[in-house]
Amino acid sequence: MDATFKQHIDALPNLMEQLVAATPARVAEVTASMPACGVYLLSEGPTHLYVGRSNRLRSRMRDHGNASSAHTKSAFAFRLAHEATGRVKASYKPEGSRKQLMQDPEFSAAFVAAKERISKMDVRCIEVTDPVRQALLEMYAALALKTPYNAFENH
Repeated sequence: MDATFKQHIDALPNLMEQLVAATPARVAEVTASMPACGVYLLSEGPTHLYVGRSNRLRSRMRDHGNASSAHTKSAFAFRLAHEATGRVKASYKPEGSRKQLMQDPEFSAAFVAAKERISKMDVRCIEVTDPVRQALLEMYAALALKTPYNAFENH
């Protein structure tokens, strides 16, 4: 195994422990004390739902939970709206596209409700500046915690 890759892999269990043990804050109440970049975990109570990463964590939390965030900025909320409306299959054609779904009143309302739901979730985060380590930790934590809303499919 490549030595650099092994160093990243060996660091993952400890980093995930730090992430899960981090003090939670509400998504809507994120403060300047949050690290600038790293990996985050969204949870409702004891249930971990989604792991993400960003080089601009505070802004990313606003993207997830602000009522004014567009569908292009709130992928997690869009996924929750898919689930709430039973439209779970994404489409990359004009029919069923994000743009078309947002014109549907039922889907649009579900998207707004999903952003409100996310704004009330707990977020835990840790600083991880290396982009490779961020990507590996996101995948590792999502798999280890069995977060139901992480997906790693290609488009």
